[in-house]
Amino acid sequence: MENCQPILISEIKYDIIHTPLGEMISCFTEKGLCLLDYSDRDILDAELGEIASKTKAIFRKGETSESVKLKNQLTEYFEGKRFDFDMPLDMIGTPFQKKIWKILQNIPHGKIVSYLDQAAIYGNPKAVRAVAGANKKNKIGILVPCHRVIGSNGHLTGYGGGLERKRMLLELERRANGTQGAKLFHNRNVA
Repeated sequence: MENCQPILISEIKYDIIHTPLGEMISCFTEKGLCLLDYSDRDILDAELGEIASKTKAIFRKGETSESVKLKNQLTEYFEGKRFDFDMPLDMIGTPFQKKIWKILQNIPHGKIVSYLDQAAIYGNPKAVRAVAGANKKNKIGILVPCHRVIGSNGHLTGYGGGLERKRMLLELERRANGTQGAKLFHNRNVA
């Protein structure tokens, strides 16, 4: 009995955030925000299960200083007053996914890229499907802005929150930037 070590179980704090596009759930590990997603998504349970499995943590509901800060920043974003977020992130994924998500974080507010552009920025223009698959696994909506990626034909495609929400986010950013439409961003050095 004297050699027994206590088992430390980490916690993930989660909270509900009401936005103009619907209710979202935020989850924070000790390192930072690990999930921000719409509560009506079918895949949400699987995302939460993956996070729990990889972190060996338990979920506890509760407002924290981080979740209050996130709510305030999202309010400013939806009011067109915030262009960047300064939240610590805990991106839970493979090394490849994390590289792709970093590219997403470097797409400026109000700009768009195609999946082909994103693959080229990564360094492999033939990796379009792999890039799209990594974007699909992004668990931190809005802050890791996969909504800024469109099809190479210019059409809106592939947003887990739904194409209507994607359109609304791009329109919000367009208005906040005072532009006629989201502009393509072709900087190959954003990674």
